[in-house]
Amino acid sequence: MRAVLMRAPRDVVVDEIDVPRVVKPTDAVLKLEAACICGSDLWPYRGLQPVENQYMGHEYVGTVVELGDEVSTLTVGDFVIGSFMLSDGTCEICQAGYTSRCVNAGSYTGSQAEYMRVEQADGSLVVVPGGKPEDPQKIADYLAASDVLGTGWFAAVAAQAGPGKTIAVVGDGAVGLSAVLAAKALGAERVIAFSRHEDRAALAREFGADVVIAERGAEGAAKVRELTGGYGAHGVCEAVGTQESMDQAIASCRPGGYVGFVGVSHDQTIDGLGLFMAEVHLHGGPAPVRAYLPDLIRRIQADEIHPGKVFTSRIPLADAAEGYKAMDERREIKVLLEV
Repeated sequence: MRAVLMRAPRDVVVDEIDVPRVVKPTDAVLKLEAACICGSDLWPYRGLQPVENQYMGHEYVGTVVELGDEVSTLTVGDFVIGSFMLSDGTCEICQAGYTSRCVNAGSYTGSQAEYMRVEQADGSLVVVPGGKPEDPQKIADYLAASDVLGTGWFAAVAAQAGPGKTIAVVGDGAVGLSAVLAAKALGAERVIAFSRHEDRAALAREFGADVVIAERGAEGAAKVRELTGGYGAHGVCEAVGTQESMDQAIASCRPGGYVGFVGVSHDQTIDGLGLFMAEVHLHGGPAPVRAYLPDLIRRIQADEIHPGKVFTSRIPLADAAEGYKAMDERREIKVLLEV
């Protein structure tokens, strides 16, 4: 089969490797319907975190083609979605809703490929009722749910998005845009997005942003306070992972408000006295996407949300290197790889 291999920063190729098979009794093997490139894949691509001969991909939808003997909730032929973090669904942490921190989490092969093997299949994979859709846009919607939608959803939940609330979103990548969609779907009265790019700002508005602010940093936070009577937003979603984005998120939040941070942290520090005086709640980390999947699938099937619109390009798996380049240069928001 074909699989995307990152040999080193900015060195992406499509390799020919063996199709994975069941190894553990809790495994499932999936034939993937589509793959995609994540903004977090750009960190190793840019040389900002170590990478050497790594098979890539952690977002996936596909059809079950092989099962281990202990898998009891799936059957061959099921169309499923899984999270980028695996979970058994039974440990105390999973039961508390934090499936992304399962104490028995397994591993999987890269999902930018034609097939993948997933451990802890019972706890990690969710069957889509009705099977694989014929509509390619629905496939894209489900693929988005595997990571960026679920991650944006966690940011909005952590930011306490709901009726009567003003929610600001720092970051206009696929996760940030998904947080805009999530905040609005959860009933936020007003959603403020930050973006300097008209294509991203346009999608933010389509997803429910009431205001788009071009300013960043302290100037951006000042704009949020100006829009909220000097108070700041009730909640802020941080979806980048840099020092500037975290500082901007905390500064945009009112005392007593909530910052939901889901951007993968790179060289962030938080000033202790500044945090003390900000008097905000901080909650975030790797999103427990698995916990949200049943609800997200229901919303997608009911046509309440269309998260697959974050995919602004569809290219063959064989052209994955060009997809990485396009996202690195911000020519595309998110690239779907046709398997």
